[in-house]
Amino acid sequence: MPVSPDFTSVYTHEWEINFLQCSPNGLLKHTELCNLLQLTAAQHAELGGLSFTDMQQHDQAWVLSRMHVEIDELPKWRDVVTVKTWIQDLQGSRSIRALEMYLGEKKIVGSSTYWAVLNTKIRRAEALALPHGHFEKFPRMFPTKEGLKKISIEGNAVLDSERKVVLSDLDIVFHANNVKYLEWCLDAIDPRPLLKGQLQSFDMNYMRELQLGDVIQLYHATAKNQAYFSIVKDDKTCFALELNWR
Repeated sequence: MPVSPDFTSVYTHEWEINFLQCSPNGLLKHTELCNLLQLTAAQHAELGGLSFTDMQQHDQAWVLSRMHVEIDELPKWRDVVTVKTWIQDLQGSRSIRALEMYLGEKKIVGSSTYWAVLNTKIRRAEALALPHGHFEKFPRMFPTKEGLKKISIEGNAVLDSERKVVLSDLDIVFHANNVKYLEWCLDAIDPRPLLKGQLQSFDMNYMRELQLGDVIQLYHATAKNQAYFSIVKDDKTCFALELNWR
């Protein structure tokens, strides 16, 4: 698709929070927060001619590699929020995209995301085939206080559970959707701190794809005001999560 006449390098999109997206406390689920951020990023890419459909002409797709999220507060059912996004850097096969969520004029969430271009036939990273010079880059516009990080799993991790990747876990790229990894981990912890709004920030690292039928192990470790998770397949870490509590 050609670049839309409505394209701008900084993009905003409004979302109304519906009840299907909320936890029992009436607040937006952390998984749904990630979905809204990524849907906004996808809409911006669509307007700028870098959508999944555009990239599939070259057997390419964006896949999430790292994500850092800082939460001041979560919106509630029926709130209308605005998500703002822009690209900080895009070179070769890698892109850093910034996102912020606002409730009225108040910023309530900031997120930095690191994306890779995946060749969906050979399942390897490669340089973006499409032009992107029309996207102005904003390397000094930071959405968060902390930056993207490589997660170091604590040594006292213990096996929490084992599961198999099923059809409902898959997305359009035919691998487990990145938000599913977060869902599996959050389902494994005491829900009370989450429901009390005590999750201040979290980081996610994606190292390897998971596909239909894969058997994985979920490991869990704790430290002061932190929790760590890793998802392992065939003794290789596929995903790491760090939760930081207030």
